[in-house]
Amino acid sequence: MNTYKRHRFPPDIISYAVWLYYRFNLSHRDIEDLFAQRGIVVTRESVRLWCIKFGATYARRLRRKHRGYGDTFHIDEVYVKINGKQHYLWRAVDQDGEVVDVYLQAKRDGAAAKRFFKRVLRSHGGEPRKIVTDKLRSYGVAHRALILETVHSTERYENNRAEQSREATRVRERGMRRFKSVGQAQRFLTAHAAVSSLFNLGRHLITAQHYRDLRIGAFAEWSRVVS
Repeated sequence: MNTYKRHRFPPDIISYAVWLYYRFNLSHRDIEDLFAQRGIVVTRESVRLWCIKFGATYARRLRRKHRGYGDTFHIDEVYVKINGKQHYLWRAVDQDGEVVDVYLQAKRDGAAAKRFFKRVLRSHGGEPRKIVTDKLRSYGVAHRALILETVHSTERYENNRAEQSREATRVRERGMRRFKSVGQAQRFLTAHAAVSSLFNLGRHLITAQHYRDLRIGAFAEWSRVVS
């Protein structure tokens, strides 16, 4: 089945627009202007629709092709206000900073923690060796109910990786002037996490040549996903 059937613009332009939106802190209007500078006339509404449709498609393909996560998960939840109502963004990253899953929920009680843990286990395909969380008691409820054999650490400062990983989400939230709905936020965050994980190459931890090699591999994977 042709993914781009009935679309007037070629796949290269569509996939490039989607990559720009999820890779960088750009608005749909910014991308419209970038294309206009190159003589490509496309409206910001077209860019918005491409990002909704193809962002989800690319994210699914990236998850299917993912080679697997590490054995330690850092899990955290953060308050997010949507339309004046309080929600919680649950987030799990592995020891390398790759996003395992993100999930918006209205609560952060034991039932919400168990729902999130089940999603994470499906994404991972099994139980991690260790999870790191803060001292919220809901995590203990989910741990005892679902992954009792997994080591559960709540040591102070050990969960800094999860707390740092959400900064990119906060930057995008501010750039978008807050999320407009739960559905829109979940769609964006899922696609953003998939693209961020692909291009999260730890540039400051490796040599320049190693980084360039990894970047070439990331672009090759992206090309396969969008083809």
